[in-house]
Amino acid sequence: MAKTTVLVMVDGFDPEYLETCPIPNLREMARKGFMVEAKGLMPSVTNVNNTSMVTAKYPESHGITSNYWWDRAKDAEVYMESGEYIQAETIFQRAEAQGARSLLVTSKDKLCRLLGQGATRFVSSEEAPADLVREVGDPPPIYSLEVNGWIIDAARHILSQEAYDLVYLATTDYAMHTYSPEQPESAAHLALLDTALGRLMDSLPDAQILITADHGMSAKTQMIHLPDILAREGIQSQAVPIIKDRYTVHHSNLGGCIYVYLQNPGQIDQAIQVLDQVEGVDEALSREQAAQRFHLMPERIGDLMVLGGPEVVFGNPEEVTLPETLRSHGSLHEDRVPIIGYGGDFEGFEFRENKDLGRYVFERVLR
Repeated sequence: MAKTTVLVMVDGFDPEYLETCPIPNLREMARKGFMVEAKGLMPSVTNVNNTSMVTAKYPESHGITSNYWWDRAKDAEVYMESGEYIQAETIFQRAEAQGARSLLVTSKDKLCRLLGQGATRFVSSEEAPADLVREVGDPPPIYSLEVNGWIIDAARHILSQEAYDLVYLATTDYAMHTYSPEQPESAAHLALLDTALGRLMDSLPDAQILITADHGMSAKTQMIHLPDILAREGIQSQAVPIIKDRYTVHHSNLGGCIYVYLQNPGQIDQAIQVLDQVEGVDEALSREQAAQRFHLMPERIGDLMVLGGPEVVFGNPEEVTLPETLRSHGSLHEDRVPIIGYGGDFEGFEFRENKDLGRYVFERVLR
């Protein structure tokens, strides 16, 4: 392996932030390398897209179809954040098989549990080891503007002490959930991140760096509870939030896409007809339609996949109140992502989806 390959996943990095906020180092990388607008995968949530990036596969192959899942056979709802659910080889496992060293550094500890199998070393800001705390400082809270800069600096320190062939860095999207691109807090957050990336770039002059996002972000002003609507038409159902994770301050478990399970699956066509008439619903798809269109593993999604409009999230008002300034994701309105490449041989390689970062690693780095 000729040089270190660094993949950076900036959680929630909607292209609007790139257009609005001061990020001189990222712009310099793009100027010397390339930048394109690409697509994330559906549902546009963290676990689905990170797994797609490290496997270079669609969810139909790797099996991660949401952050949160109802295992119908076991009648159990679980967080889909363990590597046991991944059914495809990851870049870390390929590196391990080839004797290459890989490093995973994340803000969210759940990504270590989900992606870390095969990595030579994995670190999260939430479970920071004592040696890093001594050298880099105490990690900021997960709900802060500073935490993402810390993980970049932590990775830089590790790389100054040990050689790694492959590095994957994943931030958290608290800032994007909380502040729009025009707010000064967004500029402050991205300035911190950009500065840390600049230091990393300067410390690795021979590295090739690829940067993207898992999903975008939108302001949300309307909440719809689908089981109530279906019940009025005699259709009993259970809605399971695709976006749900343990970081509820981010999004209150309210996202723009949801899986719906019907008590009577024979009512699928009737349910679709009802939901297609609901203001704020872009589209309701059967399991088969959703699996085919979005390359999803059918046994790990609902009877229905329902897509919301740009300002819509799905949730139960008896369980959660819609925050006044909610920003969230999950729908097709948050599937735009940037891709920036610097320092590598990218000639002739087409980046159309964020999972192509993993494809680049498999095809050109760990062949």
